[in-house]
Amino acid sequence: MENVQKITAKILRETALSGGVKKPNPHRKRRMDLRGMLRNQEMQAAILSGVLMLGGWAAGNLSTTVSVILYILSYTAGGWLKAKEGVETLVKERELDVNLLMVAAALGAASIGYWNEGAMLIFIFALSGALESYTMERSKKDISSLMALKPELALRIEDGKMAMVSIDELKLGDLILVKPGELIPADGVIQKGYSAVNQSSITGESIPVDKAQGDEVFTGTLNGEGVLYIEVTQTSDATVFSKIIRLVEEAENEVPQSERFMKRFEGIYARIVVAVTLVIIFAVPFVLGWSFSASFYKAMVFLVVASPCALVASIMPALLSAISNRARRGILFKGGAHMENMALTSVVAFDKTGTLTAGEPQVTDLMAGEGYDRTELLAIIASVEQLSEHPLAKAIVRLAEEEELELLPVESVTSVTGWGMEGRVNAKQWRIGKTDVLDRMEENEQSVYWKQQRSLLGAEGKTVSVIMDGKRVAGLVALQDVVRQNAMAAVQKLQAIGVKVAMLTGDRSETAQVIGRQIGVDLIYSDLLPEEKVQYVKRLRDEYGHVVMVGDGVNDAPALATATVGMGMGMNGSGTALEVADVVLMNDNIEEIAGTIKLARRARRIVKQNMVFAITVIVLLMTSNFVAGIALPFGVVGHEGSTILVILNALRLLR
Repeated sequence: MENVQKITAKILRETALSGGVKKPNPHRKRRMDLRGMLRNQEMQAAILSGVLMLGGWAAGNLSTTVSVILYILSYTAGGWLKAKEGVETLVKERELDVNLLMVAAALGAASIGYWNEGAMLIFIFALSGALESYTMERSKKDISSLMALKPELALRIEDGKMAMVSIDELKLGDLILVKPGELIPADGVIQKGYSAVNQSSITGESIPVDKAQGDEVFTGTLNGEGVLYIEVTQTSDATVFSKIIRLVEEAENEVPQSERFMKRFEGIYARIVVAVTLVIIFAVPFVLGWSFSASFYKAMVFLVVASPCALVASIMPALLSAISNRARRGILFKGGAHMENMALTSVVAFDKTGTLTAGEPQVTDLMAGEGYDRTELLAIIASVEQLSEHPLAKAIVRLAEEEELELLPVESVTSVTGWGMEGRVNAKQWRIGKTDVLDRMEENEQSVYWKQQRSLLGAEGKTVSVIMDGKRVAGLVALQDVVRQNAMAAVQKLQAIGVKVAMLTGDRSETAQVIGRQIGVDLIYSDLLPEEKVQYVKRLRDEYGHVVMVGDGVNDAPALATATVGMGMGMNGSGTALEVADVVLMNDNIEEIAGTIKLARRARRIVKQNMVFAITVIVLLMTSNFVAGIALPFGVVGHEGSTILVILNALRLLR
């Protein structure tokens, strides 16, 4: 039977031979699939309907029969799917909708000889519906990438033997083994081992956390270079990672109030129009003494002018124009509804790591002690740290490379478990690691000085390491996830348009306060797990109104889905954040958020203008039909003219 020491040694050898810890390489979707839109069945049908309509119009002077055939084909191509949807709604839900109303209006126009006008109604409505369907598909949340990150198997140790089992088979108290570079398959407590665990998928913290016996670990986090023996404390359906998935699913299933209202309004409007049309055809001749042909003509004019083509066109073209405008600036909206919601923004909540900050630690301070040269000291510690995979070590090596320093030969390099690195350079023993050694030093002027410097750097939210030349302190090196260059400008622009800015982070309070004050945010919330971020997003919505959440990690997915609008970072964000987000910043330029909110507000104003105008025209045309007896061509011109005007008004947003 292999004992713990032999198992650990064997695993470490296997890891070394296989090339060490493997880095995750998630697939990221970075551009809109325009070919996908053209492959959309509704879009193809709408385009074909438009082409056939133009063909019918062109053939009008050559052959009436050919023209009518082309118009019939245009009606069929553009109206078939809409008619099918309308019939299904009528049969299954016993509700009339705008789909049937538009088809009926087009057929009514054709029945009295106005084929082109009817085809125009069908084409415009079909095109609008196709664009809306495509954008709605883009807005659907997909947690498939999140599910892909969930471990499926675990290496369980029972009676000294190892067996690979499904995570669903794990029970409370089971002992599992996690090799270097593997995802931790269950929430638990470390019983033996030490490693730096990357918890960015849960907390968003960019710097791996050192974990030892007695520390808690979470499902889906990435083990570093050590072997861990973990006692399971949560079943697979109760882990923090499972909670993330459930929170996203719950947010996806939440139906917006505006969508429910529009659905009810559509059914009511369609029933009223159909009822009035039938009354005009069958009741008016008996009440007012009109002939059946006169009543039918009035009914057809009413059906045409009452069709909501202009009303429908007052919304989507405006939103799509605004979406196109933002796309040219590298901001991808997955649906028109999100542009509409963006206009209502009261608070923008940012995740910190990778959103307001660069997402990786950088050396901010290198303090050399008396008798030591800073450049030589940097070359020495970079030489020792070059063999470490720890992110802090990589930051030191990266700085040395940026300063074009030549690394020195190193002997006897050793990783000191739970502390740092040590090695011999120029016949001297050098150590770089945690500053707890300062607390064990004899109290003197030098030790007091270094402790004071450590406290000052720590108060700024920096991670501090000590550099030891033998038993002598040679200096301190401080590292921090630095603020993005445009973060402060982005916050100021948002505040200038009356939007409050909040920061939600899994970082400790000291770091969060320093970063928050440096950037100038209004509200700071720290030490948050994913479910706590969701709670604070809900709290912000209750207190201030509509919330935009900006994030880049798996841990941000529930908050992105819960916010009024979720905005993901496109260049460095996780695949999950991009799938869940309603809006994607393709170039990670957070300065564009304020401009996007302003454009969304302008789009909302134009939508209101269009809707008021469209309703006014419809009411005037319907009234004129009964009072003045307008001709069908005038009704069609008024109806289609209003449609063109609202579209032109919407196209102003392209500028």
